[in-house]
Amino acid sequence: MSVEPEPRNTPAGKPAPEVYYDGACPLCTREIAFYQRLPGGSDIQWTDISKPGAEPLPAGLTRASALARFHVRSSDGELLDGAAAFAHLWTALPRFRLLGRTAQFPPVLWVLNRIYAIFLRLRPRMQRWAARRS
Repeated sequence: MSVEPEPRNTPAGKPAPEVYYDGACPLCTREIAFYQRLPGGSDIQWTDISKPGAEPLPAGLTRASALARFHVRSSDGELLDGAAAFAHLWTALPRFRLLGRTAQFPPVLWVLNRIYAIFLRLRPRMQRWAARRS
């Protein structure tokens, strides 16, 4: 049974996007730390789902699927994954807003989803490499 977490609000009063990430993945934590340091990063709700039961997940998102793919819950409550989730995150960060809007264009999003699928196949090797460098 999923319980909807209480949404956080941005300074503008809108609900903040929520990013679900694997805090046990060295590659993921480096990327998330980069985004958190950017202007606008503090307006986003960051949820580490690597620890079982750490945070309630929204309806429709299991811990296994959240660990397997990048997920973002948008300000309007839509659950996005893969390239669409990255595009939404980027639009919430002022320095990446143009990239995020461009990435949401359907042909661009299609290409980015294909690249993300390749990345997911390479991710285990990249995680081992990142862990050795930590």
